[in-house]
Amino acid sequence: MRKRESSALFRSRLIYLLSQSGLTQSSFAAAIGIDRSALSQLLNGPDPRLPRAETLLSIAARFQVSTDWLLGLSEDTGAATQSFDAVETEAALDEESRTAMERWHEEATGQKIRYVPALLPDLMRTPEIISFQAQSSEQEKRRLQAQTQRRLRLSRVPEADIEMCMPLQSFEIFACGAGVWNGLPVAARQRQLDQIVRTVDELYPAFRMYLFDGRKRFAPPMTLFGYTRAAVYAGEVYLLIRSKRLIRELALGFDGHIRAAEVHAHEAADWVRKLRAV
Repeated sequence: MRKRESSALFRSRLIYLLSQSGLTQSSFAAAIGIDRSALSQLLNGPDPRLPRAETLLSIAARFQVSTDWLLGLSEDTGAATQSFDAVETEAALDEESRTAMERWHEEATGQKIRYVPALLPDLMRTPEIISFQAQSSEQEKRRLQAQTQRRLRLSRVPEADIEMCMPLQSFEIFACGAGVWNGLPVAARQRQLDQIVRTVDELYPAFRMYLFDGRKRFAPPMTLFGYTRAAVYAGEVYLLIRSKRLIRELALGFDGHIRAAEVHAHEAADWVRKLRAV
């Protein structure tokens, strides 16, 4: 195949990957390690051209396709077929000390994010809750503080669209200081409840919190980043899902929790406001 034909096929397949990714051009460029102007040249330049070898390899690795497919040498994408095709650890931090979840959240800016927290919503944690969860580790405390601030910042951007649902019993258990919250002072728990109320009030309607009855339904801790990626929390690791079919099924299940919610988004702040730490 001549270079011009290969370049044209590469451009068409890059455009396809961009359309399927659900990412903005800026996020797509960041994901493959180039700047937006370089991506624009690959997508729209006057003459189709091939990328540098490292960029080609980065695209193939990031979107689970083969370099042969990108170059038009094969019709087989080489995409991984397994549903859970990657595992990321919470401790796997990048150069900015961001976890995998934070990177995925940032890449998904502008898409609808569906979220089921493991305990309390990360973006609403007070310093006292962070200290309690850090178990006297100063390094872990600093990491959790930075994580909370970044997630709150991402939830405040104009294009944010976030739905969160969780069992209402999680808040009741917290207010009572039971389970994992045993030993956390009453005053600290009340300040955390007040912080949740303020944050939900501030972010609504871009951030919508729904509470369902945990005795009737179960939702594993997970986050769905649009329809391009989902992460299911399994202790210290996240199971990363890229299968569009499975992501849609998880989204349908999440939407089912919302339809069955006992407390809807417009009621959530008032419902938490009525809880008192004891």
